[in-house]
Amino acid sequence: MKISYNWLKNYINTDIDYKELSVILTNTGLEVEGIEHFQSVKGGLVGLIIGKVVESSKHPDADRLSLTKVDIGTGELLPIVCGAPNVDAGQKVVVATVGTTLYDGDKEFKIKKGKIRGQVSLGMICAEDEIGLGASHDGIMVLDENAKIGQKASEHFDIEEDIVFEIGLTPNRIDGASHIGVARDLAAFFSQKKKTEYTIPSVENFKTDNTNNHISVSIENENACKRYAGLTISGIEIKESPDWLKNRLKAIGLNPINNVVDITNFVLQETGQPLHAFDADMIKGKQVIVKTLDKGSKFVTLDEQERELSENDLMICNPEEGMCIAGVFGGAKSGVTEKTTSIFLESAYFDSVYVRKTSKRHILQTDSSFRFERGVDPNNIIYALKRAALLIKELAGGSISSEIVDVYPNPVADHRVNIKYTNVDRLIGKQIPHDKIKNILLSLEIKIVEETDEALVLDVPPYRVDVTREADVIEEILRIYGYNNIEVSTDVKSTISYAPKPDRNKWKNTISDLLSNKGFNEAMSNSLTKSAYFENLQSFKAENTVKILNPLSSDLDALRQNLLFGGLEAVIYNENRKNQDLKLYEFGNCYFINPENKDENTLNKYYEENHLALFITGNKDTANWNVSTQKSDFYELKAYTDQLLKNLGYSVEKFKLEEIANDIFDYGLSYQLANKTFVNFGLVSKSLRKSFDIDGDVFYADFNWDVLMNKLPKTKQFQAISKFPEVSRDLALLVDKSVKFSQIKELAFKSERKLLKKVSIFDIYEGEKLGVDKKSYAINFIIQDEFKTLKDKQIDKIMNNLIRVYEKELGAKLR
Repeated sequence: MKISYNWLKNYINTDIDYKELSVILTNTGLEVEGIEHFQSVKGGLVGLIIGKVVESSKHPDADRLSLTKVDIGTGELLPIVCGAPNVDAGQKVVVATVGTTLYDGDKEFKIKKGKIRGQVSLGMICAEDEIGLGASHDGIMVLDENAKIGQKASEHFDIEEDIVFEIGLTPNRIDGASHIGVARDLAAFFSQKKKTEYTIPSVENFKTDNTNNHISVSIENENACKRYAGLTISGIEIKESPDWLKNRLKAIGLNPINNVVDITNFVLQETGQPLHAFDADMIKGKQVIVKTLDKGSKFVTLDEQERELSENDLMICNPEEGMCIAGVFGGAKSGVTEKTTSIFLESAYFDSVYVRKTSKRHILQTDSSFRFERGVDPNNIIYALKRAALLIKELAGGSISSEIVDVYPNPVADHRVNIKYTNVDRLIGKQIPHDKIKNILLSLEIKIVEETDEALVLDVPPYRVDVTREADVIEEILRIYGYNNIEVSTDVKSTISYAPKPDRNKWKNTISDLLSNKGFNEAMSNSLTKSAYFENLQSFKAENTVKILNPLSSDLDALRQNLLFGGLEAVIYNENRKNQDLKLYEFGNCYFINPENKDENTLNKYYEENHLALFITGNKDTANWNVSTQKSDFYELKAYTDQLLKNLGYSVEKFKLEEIANDIFDYGLSYQLANKTFVNFGLVSKSLRKSFDIDGDVFYADFNWDVLMNKLPKTKQFQAISKFPEVSRDLALLVDKSVKFSQIKELAFKSERKLLKKVSIFDIYEGEKLGVDKKSYAINFIIQDEFKTLKDKQIDKIMNNLIRVYEKELGAKLR
């Protein structure tokens, strides 16, 4: 949300530096996330001077150019070559001097000294579109005779400059979603040192001119609409807004439309109360009915889109049809156009839940819905209506042609809250004088109903929708008193607790450091994802997806079952920005539903797991003069996977290896132990890569972090290097093509558990000479006794035993 400093000064008298003010706003709960400098004309007309054309003559070498001499008040006449057809001696003009920067949208160019067809030119006489003061380019801008030679153009045209605060408004602080709301907070803060009042524009002059255009109002759904007020204004003229109004809106990022619409937007930003203007001639039957329509009803909104309504969408209707989605978006038929001559002006208090659900249902987020979703002030309805009506009369003419119709069946009462001074002191951690507490409460317009030495009974106005408990009131006291005014206690108060083993956060940091040192970058993706990702997947079935009941959008309608899709989104995001060589890792929770669980407690159907994902794509290293590029591959990912497991204390050799190929992986490996899967890794399937428009290979590892932590080796002890040598032996085995290396490795360790240290493959050969469906594995075995030197007899016994096992179990033959 944006707040204009110039606009804010209309309601509170302050000249405090904007940087200091931003700190105050942040300290009082309205965090300033950014500060912008606004100019009503881009560039602020810096370098532009009012001048007078003293001489003008035709260019000797160009029919369409003129040679001029211009007085800009420096005592010397500037020679300027001008191409405008209307330039003439005696004119007062705007001159861009050498060095001035002019803007054309996002482009800019600087005026330089130069020669045009042989004639020196020291500036430019400007047209209105060249300096942002209009759209005409028919000729130079000719000023009236009263313009002062040598005056800065920014002073002549009264260019407005402003400071705009970007406030990160939290959902509980909707009271600060207006300039008056911010002024109220500042007045409360300043009043702690000196009594400060904020002022609001008077509406005492409001009166009904006639009752010639009365429109009745009825509310059928009082739960969805707590209050509805309106009036008509007739004989208006729709036209462009004055500069002061356009500048107010442009400063906070709104585009001016016409005087009536701009006024409703202005009052919204001023008071926080959304308004809507209907073309009164489009209200059939002269009746406004607030109700819901039948499910499936069609309605065309202002953006010309036809929307299908829910039975829970609150509508503003006439007796024949809907005219507006209440609190969210107007209708195409009833909106204000340049032909409108009379309007019905609405100011209402709609239920926040109804508006929020409708806004999310139709994916419509507007300034009005933003405020209604969080709660507006029901006591502000009539003031905002009168304020807008007076401004419309002033800027659009016309007369107020009906009494205010105010339907308010169940007035909203103040929140009654009791607070004890002892609780204030306890929660804040400091004893604040009682007079100061009462002063803060009164400055926030919180009424003190009863008072004792120990407690206060308060009535909190409904504009503070979030202040309903004692703790809420104490928070209000603290934010105005100042968090920084609470001294840090020197006492240490703590409870001894024992951290669970293993320390998961410590291991996450350790592995994060390892991966970062290996060149990985950490990714953090949204745990909300698109449920469509899991359709037609067998590895992660759609029925196991946890759906969101009120999703923000169809792209964020479910909780993720894996970290893969968030990673692929990150990959294509980077690739589209020419960052194609990626190594990413992410820790995150994955969420599941077990449809077979028939437990009456539905929460028991849901469970979550913590996972770690690795992604590798592109080239291994950046190419340079002595290193050629090499594509990332499966074995690079396997090396990182093994290194990570070793750092956690696991022995990779002890894992059971299973080859995998499914709808997630084209090929890959699964490391398993004791019927638990620790990690699956491999090449992401071509179909998934294609669905994300990823052309290159993406290698992905999915670690079940919960399993890794639960099975983590308890001790990681130092082991000295044995002084006795290890022995290396090789076997060339002829086996069936169906035999996997994992089978050979597993049989080896089953056959010799004590002295066999390592089994690896260093060659695979297939050929016609080997026979049909045969292949040859070249296997290396490392054998070692850590307490003595092995003898040939022991080694031969081990190797012969291995050969016998392979022949028996796998039908292998030695080559």
